[in-house]
This record gives sequence, C-alpha cells and structure tokens, in this order.
Amino acid sequence: NKARLVARGYRQEEGIDFEESFAPVARIKAIRIFLAFAAQMNMVVYQMDVKTAFLNGNLREEVYVSQPDGFVDADNPNHVYKLKKALYGLKKAPRAWYDMLSSFLLSQDFSKGLQISLNPRGIFINQSKYALESLKKFGFESCDPVDTPMVEKSKLDEDREGTAV
Repeated sequence: NKARLVARGYRQEEGIDFEESFAPVARIKAIRIFLAFAAQMNMVVYQMDVKTAFLNGNLREEVYVSQPDGFVDADNPNHVYKLKKALYGLKKAPRAWYDMLSSFLLSQDFSKGLQISLNPRGIFINQSKYALESLKKFGFESCDPVDTPMVEKSKLDEDREGTAV
C-alpha cells in the first residue's frame, strides 16, 4: 500500500474549479450485448483495470491545490501546489485519463465507435466512418460504390478448373 495525495473533489465547484465532469460508464445492457456478440462470434474478451490510471492523465489547464493538512510548509503556509498531472479525487482526472488513452489508441490506428441506428425494421450497427477512413487511407476514396462488391452469381463451390472445393 502506498500513500497518495488525494484532492478533495467534494469541495470543488462547477464553473469555478472545473467546467465539465466526465464519467465514461457503460450501461449493464450494453455490456451484456457486447458479451453476447463476442460469444456468438467466438471471440476472446479480456478485462483490464489500470490501477494508477488517474495518476497518469495530463491536465489541459493549470490546476492548483492547497497544502494538505499535516503537510503544511511552516515557512510558507499560504503557498499552493501546481499540479503537473491529474490527482485522485480531482473532478478533471477521469477526463484527463480518457483523453490520454483515446489519443494513444487513435495513434495506433484504432477507430472510435460504432454507428447504431434504430428504425421500424430493427437495430442496425455499422462502421461506415471506419470504412470511409480505410478507403481514404489506401487511396480508394474516389471509387464508385456498388451494392455487391464482387461478381454476382459466381459459383463458389468449384475452383477455376471446375473441381469441387
């Protein structure tokens, strides 16, 4: 167990100490759907937890905290600390961590999100943004779209010599 400096988040006021709060939490329904889909597709799912996540986020603006009780500098009791990184309890910590993780994943060619739409015929999930980005990445953004991107009515049960496969 390590001792850590923790911000008193309950004393922070929106509009004064921070402009926005952030808590990326998935609903249990979404998790169940994801796990059902992963099971159907025979995928391996890993769960992870970054115990020091909030200590690694970079802050977008300058944040100052008062000296913690018991650690007040006797020579400078009115001085404050300027934070270099996010701190446990700080309202900005979750957003700072999310921004850092998101930037890293995007730099590794991961793509953000699925597009999910609901209409009377059902729920539709697609990655059209990802598909368009992939076309652009490989120089195919000017290609004409087609409904069936392959030869129609092609026999897929024989090779080129007519042998059954």
